[in-house]
Amino acid sequence: MSGSIQLFPMVDAALTSAAQRSGDWLVCKPGCHQCCVGVFPISPLDAESLQTALNAAEPDLADRIRGRLADSRARLAPDFPGDPVSGDLFTQPQHEDLFEDFANDEVCPILDPITATCDLYTTRPIQCRTFGPPVRDEDDHLTVCELCFVEAPTEEVARCEMDQSWRPLEDKLIEEAERRTGRSAPTLIAFALR
Repeated sequence: MSGSIQLFPMVDAALTSAAQRSGDWLVCKPGCHQCCVGVFPISPLDAESLQTALNAAEPDLADRIRGRLADSRARLAPDFPGDPVSGDLFTQPQHEDLFEDFANDEVCPILDPITATCDLYTTRPIQCRTFGPPVRDEDDHLTVCELCFVEAPTEEVARCEMDQSWRPLEDKLIEEAERRTGRSAPTLIAFALR
């Protein structure tokens, strides 16, 4: 998890800055978990960080999370767009297209169903850390959570954009995690953790 120790504080500082500039436009708060419904790919770095945190969790909490993980894998495996044994996504060309409509109603298995908060919050994936405030996607579009910035003027959204200067470090740390773990394919939280 050494790479995450470097990266997470940088991402969190960028998020804090964006949240301060966003003010009331950003409605994210503990218990709001719309972004925790629907699956998304995670990197080997995120998978490694989450596994380390799960292994260090109190036994009762770890058992509850592992139970939810097993239930989630059982639901997802039949239509998994990849190799459900390894957990690797996109092992065939058609899998990326299939992923568009895959498991959009699946609740994240590390979300506590009672408190609606993340049980592994301090090691949550990068995508979780960047969801909500205005962030540029790979097509250079500024995206936000559909609950945030409702009716905000375009220039206000742009003013609150989250700094992503940490992305090159993330890319480097993902490469290092790939070498350490021997895994290079993206996966899902339910398949990353055991």
